Amino acid sequence: MSVLISEYIKFIALYFKSKDAVVFNGLIGLGTVVSQTAYNILAFDCPCLPKKNYLYGLAAIGVPALGFFVVGVMLNQNTWDVVSECRTRKCRKLSLIAAFALLGSIVGRAVVAPITWTVFSLLRGEAYVCAFSEFTKPSSLDNFSSTTPGPEIMARFPCKDVPAPFTNYSGEVERQLKYESQLLGWLLVGIISLSIFLLLCLKNCFSPLGYHQEAYWSQYCYSEQALFQRTAEIHAKYCAAENVKSFFGFVALENQEKKLLADCKGIKTVIPRLEWNRVTGVYMYREIDDTPLYSRLNKWATYTNEHDC
Repeated sequence: MSVLISEYIKFIALYFKSKDAVVFNGLIGLGTVVSQTAYNILAFDCPCLPKKNYLYGLAAIGVPALGFFVVGVMLNQNTWDVVSECRTRKCRKLSLIAAFALLGSIVGRAVVAPITWTVFSLLRGEAYVCAFSEFTKPSSLDNFSSTTPGPEIMARFPCKDVPAPFTNYSGEVERQLKYESQLLGWLLVGIISLSIFLLLCLKNCFSPLGYHQEAYWSQYCYSEQALFQRTAEIHAKYCAAENVKSFFGFVALENQEKKLLADCKGIKTVIPRLEWNRVTGVYMYREIDDTPLYSRLNKWATYTNEHDC
C-alpha cells in the first residue's frame, strides 16, 4: 500500500512538473483572487463624495494591477537577462524575433495577476459602483423620482446614505452599475481569451518546429537551466569549502556533502570572466557565430526530421 501511495505521489509530482507554467499561473491567479477578496472585505471604503469617488474607484482597480505587473516583471529572470545582455553587449547580437519572444515571455507571465485583479474587480463591481455612481443619469433608471438629484446625492448611493426621497432607488442604482461592471468584466475575459488563442496560433504557424519538437526544445532549455543552477551551487560550495579549509585547516562538512564534494576533485576553481560573459544575459536567444536563433532552430528541426528524432 505504501509503495502504491509513493508511486501515486511521484506521478502527481511529475504531472505538475510538466505543467509547471500552467500551475504557476493558476497559483498566481488564485492568490490574486484571495487578495482582492480580502481587500474588498477589510480595506475598501468608498468616500461617497463627488470627484473623490471616481479617483478612489479607479485607483482600487488600476493601482494594484499596476503594482502586480511591476512585481511580475521584476521577479521574471528573463527581465534581468535582458538587462545583462544590454549591459554587456548592448543587445547587438539579439535578433528582432528573439527580442519579441523574450518580451512576450516577460509580459505574458507578468500580466496574469493584473488581469485577474482587474477582471475580478469588475465582476464584483464595488469599485465600479463607487467610481461611476455620481455619473449615473437618473433618466436611465426605471420609475426614478421626478426630482433630479445632483452629483452630490448620486455620489452617496454606494454608501446607501441618501436623502429619504431617494432611499428606495439605492438598489436600482447599484444593480445598474453592477450590470455595466460585470458586462465589462466578461467582455475583457472574452477579448483576452481570444487574443491568447490567436497569439498561440501565430506562434505555432511561424515556428520552424513542430509541436513535439518545440516541447522537446522547451524541455531542453528547462533541463539545461536546472542543471546549470544545480552545478553552480555545488561548484560554489566546493570553492567555499576549499577557502574555509585553507583558513582554518579543516572544514566541517556533512557526510553527504563530503561524498558530493569528493567527486569534484580536479574541477576548475577559477572561471574566467570571458566565459561568464558567454552565459550572461539571454545567451539562449542570442545570435551565435552570426547565426540567429531561428536559423539554428531551423537547422535543428531539419536534422531531427531527417533522423526521425
